[in-house]
Amino acid sequence: MSNQECSKYTIPQYYSGKKLFITGGTGFIGKVLLENFLRFCPDISKIYLLIRSKKDKSPEQRLKEMFDLPLFDRLKKEYPENVKKVVPVVGDTNEIDLGLSNESRKLLIGEVNLVIHCAASVRFDDSLQKSILLNTRGTKDVALLAKEIKNIENLVHVSTTYCHTDKKVVEEKVYPAVADWREAIKIAENADSHTIDVLTAKYIEPFPNTYTFAKNLAEQVVTDLCDGKIPTTIFRPSIVISSYDEPIPGWIDNFNGPVGILVASGKGILKTAYASGHITADYVPVDIITKGLIAGVWKKSFESHEEKLKISVYNGSNNDVNNLTLTEMLEMGKKLTWEYPLNDVLWYPSGKPTSCFWNYYFRVMLYHILPALLVDTLLWIIGHKPMLLRIQRKIYIANVALHYFTSQEWSFKNDKSISLEENLTPEDRKVFNFHRDADPYEYFKNALLGSKEYLLKEDNSNIPKAKAHMRRLYVLSIFADVLWYLSLFYIVFIKYDLFHVVCNKICGYIDLL
Repeated sequence: MSNQECSKYTIPQYYSGKKLFITGGTGFIGKVLLENFLRFCPDISKIYLLIRSKKDKSPEQRLKEMFDLPLFDRLKKEYPENVKKVVPVVGDTNEIDLGLSNESRKLLIGEVNLVIHCAASVRFDDSLQKSILLNTRGTKDVALLAKEIKNIENLVHVSTTYCHTDKKVVEEKVYPAVADWREAIKIAENADSHTIDVLTAKYIEPFPNTYTFAKNLAEQVVTDLCDGKIPTTIFRPSIVISSYDEPIPGWIDNFNGPVGILVASGKGILKTAYASGHITADYVPVDIITKGLIAGVWKKSFESHEEKLKISVYNGSNNDVNNLTLTEMLEMGKKLTWEYPLNDVLWYPSGKPTSCFWNYYFRVMLYHILPALLVDTLLWIIGHKPMLLRIQRKIYIANVALHYFTSQEWSFKNDKSISLEENLTPEDRKVFNFHRDADPYEYFKNALLGSKEYLLKEDNSNIPKAKAHMRRLYVLSIFADVLWYLSLFYIVFIKYDLFHVVCNKICGYIDLL
């Protein structure tokens, strides 16, 4: 599609007067997407947000608390009235038919133009039953609802590039599923959980976890139910991390991915990783993903009726642009945590990855578990609750679970995604900039500062004090290393004279020859 064809109207003009239904709007991508819609497209009519009650909080209370986040400060300053355009719809993608009441379903069918399905459980350790019911059956129920909507213009299914890990090259097209999604849903609904757990490992082959398997099935759900019937888009983000600059640099609400590694390393509690150091991770800032999704829906509006009914697929990936190897990321992390140290660092940041499990296990015992036992013992003695061993256990489990992804590489083709920016009008390009030439160091600096502020709730004005603490830890780490090697020297060469013992044994063996 040429630039001229895509210049009939701008992105904000397209969304003017539109009514959207979004699932997963309280998740990481969903929050940023919601903010972007309300601020980039201020004349949008209404956004219905599927939201459930949680921890004795009503959907209205949860929505109010969400809008109190720093993420929405810019929106409330520039378009304060737009907050009122978000309408909570009580429901749950875990439940049959999304848990919608008859009234809510009729409302959505009669009013909505666009459906964006972001809801998903991204936990790798979810049971197969839970993952299928939420990620696969939930997608089926969203697709069936979209097909009933009278004025549907696009159903957007947010997938993941990693739902096709059985292919080393993932193109922007639909692939056949590895299993029958109808059968999978029937099993999840009717079989007992124990039987499903026993059969999980065999059933999900060749996928490494229930998340990637269920998301693979979800794409086939969308294909079978919607292809040739309603306009549909599948958008596959890769590893989604902190925002680049919209609405604020470095915003994040979870420890997933590279930012989690950066924080754990910066706190001095991550000294090794079970991974291949030369492997690159395909990561993309969350606001680049949301901009791409918004632009993808806009672009489909220009297609002919026949083209609209064909599923559009976009890989929201970097595809080797500005990607770093794990070793490079850890080295950069050391520099960043020296320049912008976190508060209350336990030990000087250091360490490196290893692809050998036994080497990794030895390092975990030496650098993670033993120090954690020491710290927790001291905490217990002074009357505080031990915590570090529990944290190290979580880090170990996560590291082993992620090894499948940190020991091999995939190529996620993104030609269509790149073309989205190329087709933007000059006016839209000022706002929907994909920043493919971004400096990784500058980006991760903002990501680190963002994690300090939004995740750890640390005051960035305390950096000078944290730097002084880091310098003390550096001196202490050098002293500890010297002490370690001196102790080793003493044991080998003085106390047990192991060096001479070994030499004598070798010489004796040679004499026998």
